[in-house]
Amino acid sequence: MSQPLPPVSDLALAAIPNAVFWARCHTVDVLQHWHFPAEGTEVARLLVSELATNAIQHARPLGPPGATRPAPDTILLRLWPTPTGVVLQVGDNDPRPPTPQSPSDSALGGRGLLLTATMATRWGYHPRRPHPGKFVWAEVPARPTTALSEPSDARRDTTPLLLGQVLTALREL
Repeated sequence: MSQPLPPVSDLALAAIPNAVFWARCHTVDVLQHWHFPAEGTEVARLLVSELATNAIQHARPLGPPGATRPAPDTILLRLWPTPTGVVLQVGDNDPRPPTPQSPSDSALGGRGLLLTATMATRWGYHPRRPHPGKFVWAEVPARPTTALSEPSDARRDTTPLLLGQVLTALREL
């Protein structure tokens, strides 16, 4: 007898760098439990990495260099299934809207939202009411399009999924 899927999965994490690892692990565990297709799980894993990394960077209290920092804030990871995929949502305490960057070719960061916009069906943000801050969300299809997962003759060298896998692997080092 099959059981219905839970309507949502929430995970609160301290806004510290290793939270990205735990956000990825949680996402994979939940999506496997929900029998989400492996290719969609890989895209979700990558996008959760990007969203959680951004949230951690924006959840950190700002202060003068060398000043003692207060305890870290928390970020909230929320997943929920849709008829065609899954929505990933990560909340932080910074009310400023996410802003995609245009990094230089040599920049080490700043591509997370560009990657999210490329790989998600759609994405956006909304206020984190009643708490201060925002949620950034992305919808991942259960079966990513062929354009994301398989290189065509015109794009043999790099696909967004390959680029995302490389970025995730580098973060895991």
